[in-house]
Amino acid sequence: MKKIPIGSDHAGFEYKEAMKEHLHELGYEVKDFGTHSVESTDYPDFAHPVSKAIDDGEFSLGILICGSGQGVCMTANKHQNVRASLIWNTEVAQLSRQHNNANIICLPARFISVQQAKQFVTLFLQTEFEGGRHERRVNKISC
Repeated sequence: MKKIPIGSDHAGFEYKEAMKEHLHELGYEVKDFGTHSVESTDYPDFAHPVSKAIDDGEFSLGILICGSGQGVCMTANKHQNVRASLIWNTEVAQLSRQHNNANIICLPARFISVQQAKQFVTLFLQTEFEGGRHERRVNKISC
């Protein structure tokens, strides 16, 4: 069974719960790094553990959710082997994988619907990195 980590702050909690159900339907085992309620929290407390799990190679792809998606995305990209991408439409979901080999999808819960989030996650997980000329560019990302 495929495994994937997920994390969110309070603003993304309800979306995280919906994504967990969706991921189970897609055949994924989910490791939930929290939060576990809508009580106010700090997004780095959940973005760092998911990102570390990707950075360390425990998982190949991950999901982070907060109100704007920006906070978790900025936090995730502090990790050397993480390429987190803020996703707000289907084309960006596909291109972030095809051209940038993104390994964490960041969702803005306050700006997209749950149905859109499910669609974006599905596309992100099903889209492969194209490699080729994009490989050279992706290899230049890390310092």
